[in-house]
Amino acid sequence: MTTLVGVAESLARRAGLTALEGRRSGDLGESAKSSPTDIVTRYDRLCEREIVDGLVSARPDDAVVGEEGASRPGTSGVEWHVDPIDGTANYFFGLPTWSVSIGARDTDGPLAGAVYLPVLDEMFTASRGDGAFLNGVRISPRDVTSVADALLATGFGYDPAARAAHGRTVANMVGRVRDIRRLGAASVDMCFVACGRLDAYLEAGLNSWDIMAAWLVLTEAGCLVTDFSGGPVTAAEVLAAPPSIHRGIMELHDAARTA
Repeated sequence: MTTLVGVAESLARRAGLTALEGRRSGDLGESAKSSPTDIVTRYDRLCEREIVDGLVSARPDDAVVGEEGASRPGTSGVEWHVDPIDGTANYFFGLPTWSVSIGARDTDGPLAGAVYLPVLDEMFTASRGDGAFLNGVRISPRDVTSVADALLATGFGYDPAARAAHGRTVANMVGRVRDIRRLGAASVDMCFVACGRLDAYLEAGLNSWDIMAAWLVLTEAGCLVTDFSGGPVTAAEVLAAPPSIHRGIMELHDAARTA
């Protein structure tokens, strides 16, 4: 595991610094993807190539799946899920909450991962069974026992109808929690729950590269990570919170969605 998390951390930091230097240059070469608001920059693609090249060099038998199209079969049973810039809109607009997310999994789930926030120089890491860390210091969620006291985070996808529906659900929830935040990068939201900056997170319609590394950070920090019904988490539905409020957030979301 140490080898895997070390690889993830090294490559996330390297790619993050490449992206940060690119952002400071101002020449991002952006273009639209699935919709006019779903953008990709030249540095999304450049950093993915940099990460994949590093993985091929360090772990030539592993499989790779990347947001920007990287796909490589493997024979080792380990598969890497790479988001070279999670929160590209934040990156484009100069907001600090974007990350490089690199996670490895096997048939039992996440094995190791790193989520690096270059602007803040914060590195979240985890490996299965060994805990979760921020810049080398072990982390855990906030000791929160009441849903009404919970600072909740969420996100919105790019499909207009789905955004509108989720907006109605969130509107029905906001009066029942401390407040709601929308930071714009799933891996950042998830890691912030793991270290107690947020108390819970829920979002639908994500992808494996959005959640793979942060899912393990959350689990190793002591949080529950499920779908909206309390079943096994998938990228389609993510609900993460400390055990003390997980069921309460789940029930609140279910009631708000059907109100």
